[in-house]
Amino acid sequence: MSAPVSEERRAPNRKKSRCVCVSVCVSVGSDSSHNNPTGLVFAVTYERLVEMEHRAAWTKTKTDNMDTDSVSIWPRMEPFLLGALQVAPSSKLSLHYLRKMAIYVRTRDGCFPILGWPMWRHIACGKLQLPEDLAWLYFETFDLLIGHTPEERLEWAECLSQCSSKSELDQQRNKLSVDTLQFLLFLYIQQLNRVSLRTSLIGEEWPSHRTRSPSPSDRETKTSSQNKNWDDQAHLSFVQSHLAEVLELLVEPGQLSQSGQALRDCQISLEAVRSLGLLLEGSACHGRAVQPVHRLLTKGPLQTRAGYSTLSRSFPLHKLLSCLQQNLTLNPFGMTACLRSGKKLAWAQQVEGAMKRAKIARNTHTAPPGSKMVLMSQVFKQTLAKTSDRLTGANIKIHRCSDAFIYLLSPLRSVSVDKCRDCTVVLGPVETSVHIHSCQNLRVVCVAGRVAIGASSRCTVHALTPTRPLLLPGNTDITLGPFHTFYPSLEDHMASVGLAVVPNVWDRPLLLGTEGLVNPSLNVSSNPDPACYRLLPPAEFHTLVVPFQMEGDTCEVPGGLPPPYQAALDEKQKRIQNWQKTVMEARLNKEQKRQFQELVEVKFHEWLLEAGHRQELDSLIPPTMASLKDSNGPAGDTARVNDNKHIRTGQAAGQSPMAC
Repeated sequence: MSAPVSEERRAPNRKKSRCVCVSVCVSVGSDSSHNNPTGLVFAVTYERLVEMEHRAAWTKTKTDNMDTDSVSIWPRMEPFLLGALQVAPSSKLSLHYLRKMAIYVRTRDGCFPILGWPMWRHIACGKLQLPEDLAWLYFETFDLLIGHTPEERLEWAECLSQCSSKSELDQQRNKLSVDTLQFLLFLYIQQLNRVSLRTSLIGEEWPSHRTRSPSPSDRETKTSSQNKNWDDQAHLSFVQSHLAEVLELLVEPGQLSQSGQALRDCQISLEAVRSLGLLLEGSACHGRAVQPVHRLLTKGPLQTRAGYSTLSRSFPLHKLLSCLQQNLTLNPFGMTACLRSGKKLAWAQQVEGAMKRAKIARNTHTAPPGSKMVLMSQVFKQTLAKTSDRLTGANIKIHRCSDAFIYLLSPLRSVSVDKCRDCTVVLGPVETSVHIHSCQNLRVVCVAGRVAIGASSRCTVHALTPTRPLLLPGNTDITLGPFHTFYPSLEDHMASVGLAVVPNVWDRPLLLGTEGLVNPSLNVSSNPDPACYRLLPPAEFHTLVVPFQMEGDTCEVPGGLPPPYQAALDEKQKRIQNWQKTVMEARLNKEQKRQFQELVEVKFHEWLLEAGHRQELDSLIPPTMASLKDSNGPAGDTARVNDNKHIRTGQAAGQSPMAC
């Protein structure tokens, strides 16, 4: 007995289990004459041990399930918002062709894991029979979507500005490359805007086990935004319905059947799942930091459920698919959440009840970079102006506004103007894209990475952009003009998002249809399509004044005006000088000057009323000193007002009745 005692003393933490073992041994060795059945104690003790083991396993399983249930994975907003072109995709980008491309790039040198422009051009033009301009459009759009520093973008712009021929331009483009698998996924999500026959007939997708019935708030969100690029409900439904096909594109060719479909027992490598981070992200529980999807799948409660093997560094396809589908949820930083629980914003002053329907909500105080958004809806007969850090890097949606003048003078991530009419929208530099959809009689002034216009009429866009404007189906009477305004901090804002003054191709639009370019021969400025768009005639050109006082060094239009427009402006200035000279040489007496001034003012006010500019000027009058304070922050956060001077323009600076 001394040995067991000494062992027990050496390991006191094992004392309890040691006692159980001794009890069993003594019982087994007992004599039957003591009326103590030998096997009974052993059976009871063993049964208790099994019960304890099962209870512990059940508790562990329950804990794991609770931990797993707390993990959320959702579709990222930006790939759908900025990456999916707002037009039905070419049939050449169907799953059938993308499967072939997935096999091709994995079995050819120079295509995987990085795909350069020369090889993509070979695949797109030689294999898929796409026009080169369309192939470049997809490549350029993906490059615009992924992260580049402002310095890298400015360096790229400098290289392009030095190209004087197509061969030099091709040499520069040949230096660009993208992640092969992520580019495949980018091409696949172009199906987001595919026209479905059943949807067009009944207005909604047919019910399926993958989609849930929308709640009343979901339906409200759906009706407020028919643009799928913004609709996080559509993003979730798309991923739920197509996740199996998405994962198939990531499977290596050796694990595919002859028809190109993935075998059930095939594996997906960790590197391939890493590329899935383009579309999916998540968090371990509510309030935790947002993580790429591959990190959530390779540790914690999801590792076992997804079947991740640290030895092979891969996932079984069927387990990975099941795990992702069970944990998919709506983006907590999407439009639905922003409308539900985002910070609601109000104007410091409302004019005659016109703003009762107007709503502005933002999630910029909680959302991570890339998911920040500001939603503006139903601004009516109002001037709204803002320059603020709350706007910087945000995706802006301007929806159903009318008879409004909107100035957002901060560096922005993207802007969508949807179903607006009779409005003027002046924007700070937009890093990615400005998309105009279903608008009428709209004027937009912007510096942007890309401009896209679809299903709109009688709209004028003054743009400075390094990429060719996209004219999508459904446009009529679109006018394109050069960027023609400035505000003091404009050039600093441009540098912060990596936009330069050259190259500037505002006057070379691309007409994009469902099967690619519409009559490519028309896509040159010398031979425009008059039924769709026109270039603004220099005789109709006027500059735009931003009537707010701000700090900064910009005192002219960045890059200047194109020579024909500058010449037209000089001619108008010359006529003004001649008019002033004629008035001075008339030598009018005091009474004649008074009568003449009254006549000019009457005619001027008649013109303001006829042209609709009277409302714009009236709304710039500073209401009260109280409105100088931002209702959600310090007074310095709002566009400052000084009605005594505006040195660079000669006009009074005005205060917007809006706090944001």
